[in-house]
Amino acid sequence: MNQQNWVERLFQIIRFLWVCVLVYLVIWVFQFATPLLYPFLIALVIALLINRPVTFMTRKFKIPRWLSVTISLLLLMLLAVGVVTLVVTETVVEIGELAKRLPGFAAELSDYLQRTISQEFLMGLYNQIQWIYTQLDPDFKLKVDATIGSGISTITHTGQDLIVTFLNGLKNFLVSLPNMATVSVISLMGAFFISKDFHLWEARFRRILPKGFNSRIDQIFRDLRNALVGFLKAQLTLISLTAAIVIIGLLIMRVEYAITIGLITGLVDLLPYLGTGTVFVPWIIYLFFKGNYTLVIGLSILYAVVLIFRQIIEPKVVAENVGLDPLLTLVALFVGLQLFGFLGLIIGPVALVMINALVKANVFSDVWGYIKGKHT
Repeated sequence: MNQQNWVERLFQIIRFLWVCVLVYLVIWVFQFATPLLYPFLIALVIALLINRPVTFMTRKFKIPRWLSVTISLLLLMLLAVGVVTLVVTETVVEIGELAKRLPGFAAELSDYLQRTISQEFLMGLYNQIQWIYTQLDPDFKLKVDATIGSGISTITHTGQDLIVTFLNGLKNFLVSLPNMATVSVISLMGAFFISKDFHLWEARFRRILPKGFNSRIDQIFRDLRNALVGFLKAQLTLISLTAAIVIIGLLIMRVEYAITIGLITGLVDLLPYLGTGTVFVPWIIYLFFKGNYTLVIGLSILYAVVLIFRQIIEPKVVAENVGLDPLLTLVALFVGLQLFGFLGLIIGPVALVMINALVKANVFSDVWGYIKGKHT
């Protein structure tokens, strides 16, 4: 390798290290600034969401932009409050109905257990266990006693941890309520000021960008917006398909309130990990103890069909609506799940969407060209 090639390779290494430093600084600044500025990031997202309706109303009805922003924010708040009120109301109603029927369920379950497990059966089982225990070797008895003691201690500590965790979570939620209200007010005010002078802020932002970056930024934001809309469409499609399958299955089994149960199951399908199991698992367990084995088998088959169908169709639906490859979407879902838990089911596809947007905007190819020295 001659001296010129050696110098060129040295500069390539320096440029590569410089890119790594910049990426690290961007990540560090993002991590440092997000806890301090997240209400204004929420405000920016809200401003981007309402920008088109605001612009439309301003041009269509010839009204000041601040008035269009106010109307849009009020409509958005009414929509959010309406959805929350509807969900809370339905939840309270369902809990009330469940509370009315719970004593009946408990009585049925108690009668079933009393009929199935008689006192003679329990005494016979106890005597059998006691006889087997007396036949054990003394050393083995000590091991059994130690194991039982350890198990009881573990169960006790687990119960205590669950109670403490629940109480701490409830306390943190109650403590966070004032902060949530403050963040909501600041976010709405920030969204108002950003949206009112949206074009002014956009022009300022574009002026500070290097030449040639504006078109790249436009393409990236366009891809991200299309991906976000596609992701919402994919989730709506998935819960609609889940609800349809559950409704059809319950109608075939002639279950009462099949449509209502199917719609509720479709909504809870949005819950990570839990999903349709929130409805099916307690229902199947209750019917099993009640002795309705025919319906237990039917619901178990329906639950399995929903789970298998969801696992098969989710990567394809998300990929088609978001514009990603199904295999890459499946990889993103799995990697996100492994790294971030249930939140990774959202973080994984979002990260893949952002990477895909950067690839389409030729950001990575430009960075690679800069490292190799082909671009200045």
